[in-house]
Amino acid sequence: MKLPLTLFALAMLTLTSLAGGPVRHVVQFKFRKDATPDQVQRVVEEFALLKKKIRAVDSLEWGTNVSPEGLNKGFNHCWILTFRDEADRDTYLHHPDHEAFVAIVKPLVDDVQVIDFIPGKPVFAPVESAAPGEKVRKPMRSGLPKAWGAQKTG
Repeated sequence: MKLPLTLFALAMLTLTSLAGGPVRHVVQFKFRKDATPDQVQRVVEEFALLKKKIRAVDSLEWGTNVSPEGLNKGFNHCWILTFRDEADRDTYLHHPDHEAFVAIVKPLVDDVQVIDFIPGKPVFAPVESAAPGEKVRKPMRSGLPKAWGAQKTG
């Protein structure tokens, strides 16, 4: 009985690694100078609730900047969410509870920075710097979540 279970577990691990593995979604907020401590605390609490509200979220951690380097450029709050795969991340991005959270946050932040990565997955060149024949990472298949509206670039 142990051998079939072991083989099944190995097969599942192999399939997970072929599918791309877990996705880390890193979010940083630069709060407006006029955002009150109570408003910031509400954002922290509402963000934490997303883990309970959206089943696609495997884990959620957060913290405030403690780096002595002074390179945070005003981004003092950071969250790291983990999803099983890109499909779960996309589910989260378009989930009504995430969109409601964005509506709470938008008026309180000057800027938002988000990056997603798959640990150990090879990096592809951005479209702007791709040479002929280079592989290019395509944008999210499901499109930009409407909740954030027009995005800043650059």
